[in-house]
Amino acid sequence: MKVDETALPGIGLRHDFSTRAGRRVGVVSHHSGRRVLVVYDEHDPDTCVESIPLTVEESDVLSELLGAPHIVGKLADLSQAFAGLVGEQITILPGSPYAGRLLGDTQARTRTGASIVAVVRDQQVLASPRPDFRFQAEDVVVVVGTPENTVAVGELLRSG
Repeated sequence: MKVDETALPGIGLRHDFSTRAGRRVGVVSHHSGRRVLVVYDEHDPDTCVESIPLTVEESDVLSELLGAPHIVGKLADLSQAFAGLVGEQITILPGSPYAGRLLGDTQARTRTGASIVAVVRDQQVLASPRPDFRFQAEDVVVVVGTPENTVAVGELLRSG
C-alpha cells in the first residue's frame, strides 16, 4: 500500500493513503505532537470532509488498536535515514538585526551549516525562500539541520 507523505513547513507532516474501497484518509502530525485524523470526500480526494483532532493519549490508543508495532518499525527505518537532522521554528522578533533585511544577508547556511527551508508569515507558508527574500518582524523561520546548526541560526537571527 502506498502512503503519501507531505511536508507541511511550519506545521509538521501529513500522511495519506487510499483504502481498497477507494476512500482517502490521513493523519496530520504537528511538530507540537498534536495529531489530526482527516477523511477526504469520496468524490473529491483533495477536499477534507472530516477533521478529528486527537490528544496524545487518543492518538496512542488509536495506534494500538490499528497495529502500532508495524507502523513504528517502518518509521524507525525512515528516521534512521534522517538521523541527526531536526527542524526548528525561529521567530524574527521586533528588534532583530534581520527584521527588514534580506535572507541572503544572514549567510545562514555558510555560517551555520543549517538550511532555511520556509518562512511562515501571517499563517501563509512561503517555501524555499530565495536570498532576496526580505524578513519581517514576527516571521517564523523554518530551519533544518543538526541540533547545533539550528541553535546557531537562532542565535544569528537574534543577535546578528
